[in-house]
Amino acid sequence: MFSANKIHAVDGVTLAVRHGETLGIVGESGSGKSTTAKILVGLETPTSGEVWFKGRQIESFNAAVRREIGRVVSVVFQDPATALNARMLVRDALRDPLDVHRVGSPRQRAARVRELIHLVGLPDSALEALPTQLSGGQRQRVAIARALALEPEVIVADEPTSALDVSVRAQILNLLTDLKGRLGLSLIFISHDIQTVRYVSDRIAVMNRGKIVEEGTVAEIFANPSDPYTRTLLGAAPSLLHPRR
Repeated sequence: MFSANKIHAVDGVTLAVRHGETLGIVGESGSGKSTTAKILVGLETPTSGEVWFKGRQIESFNAAVRREIGRVVSVVFQDPATALNARMLVRDALRDPLDVHRVGSPRQRAARVRELIHLVGLPDSALEALPTQLSGGQRQRVAIARALALEPEVIVADEPTSALDVSVRAQILNLLTDLKGRLGLSLIFISHDIQTVRYVSDRIAVMNRGKIVEEGTVAEIFANPSDPYTRTLLGAAPSLLHPRR
């Protein structure tokens, strides 16, 4: 049904991220970035094509597979206010994935929660706060800490700074970059702002209308963009880090 009006949110996308690198995915709203992110973390199932995970093809995104992917690939969403349970203390929000996956003993889980809050630069007192008692930047730090709870190999950050004040965006970007280096993570960073993507990425994939129209190193994309859409992005919006006055 409705095949004549079918819209492909993502079409023919092939992506691979190497160990320890940051792959930036950039494109305007509706380009397919967030749909790609949801497929990467197992929240959506592709209608065709293949998804490979740790050397094997995923045939079905059942509960067991999603659970397995969740141990290795974690996600940081755009708005921490909606990503965190407003009625759950930060301590409980960080402990929840450890409880679900039955990681360690109760004492080890409590120690891991304290380690996580320190990793993102927040004091122990933040553990006893509700998300509504924290600033936007602090909430995003908690969301990042939660994403790190199971010691993933890959973090998918979907527009992680666009809901934040300009004054704290660079802090969150620097935190993600620092954690990637310290923990040996791979990072997939998704944004509509190519200058912000440039700030954190090693390679960039440019998406337009569900397709990747160009991919290369940061130096290649900025020095010699080959696709007209990439050139449009480069000359369009001001950076989220340094907006025009």
